[in-house]
Amino acid sequence: MGLQAIFFYLFAFVAVASAFMVISAKNPVHSVLFLILVFFNSAGLFLLTGAEFLAMILLVVYIGAVAVLFLFVVMMLDIDFAELRSGIVRNAPVGVLVGLIVAAELIVVIGGSVLTPEAAKSITMPIPNPAERTNTAALGDVLYTNYVYFFQLAGMVLLVAMIGAIVLTLRHRQNIKRQDISRQVARTPETAVEVVKVKAGQGL
Repeated sequence: MGLQAIFFYLFAFVAVASAFMVISAKNPVHSVLFLILVFFNSAGLFLLTGAEFLAMILLVVYIGAVAVLFLFVVMMLDIDFAELRSGIVRNAPVGVLVGLIVAAELIVVIGGSVLTPEAAKSITMPIPNPAERTNTAALGDVLYTNYVYFFQLAGMVLLVAMIGAIVLTLRHRQNIKRQDISRQVARTPETAVEVVKVKAGQGL
């Protein structure tokens, strides 16, 4: 067994064990920490397959932003986790159904690639020579040429989702000073400066 195989089994075992701990840990903070561990080991698996760009994206985006955001949200929000766990038994059939559907899809994909390996080759693009073109550059060529419209569409969907989340969570509170751009632009020296004549002996 080579060194690459040893690291593969190590990363795979830790990733699967951490994924199980994500859903079985009682403390949600521990679940987020195990999720970060899953991302680290998944990045290691990507490096072993030669996809260094995906590994760096997984570290920077998911661990550096998404997982840390989850951690801060879980730690800052006052959530009654005992009440949330009370509905696990009621929602268990739906969870089992979703799990069976995902398992069936994985079996179909893996079984199809094993039975007809030429099907996967017919939909893939040729891999460039690593000495001539790096993995990141080749991925950028495909993403910004053949799939540029889908890439822009995905960006628009994420933008709309972000704006919708901001609008839904925005609450106007009373007695809070807010910035009025038009009022600031229309301000004149007469309204901006107030001259007060203080009599002798009445000042500070």
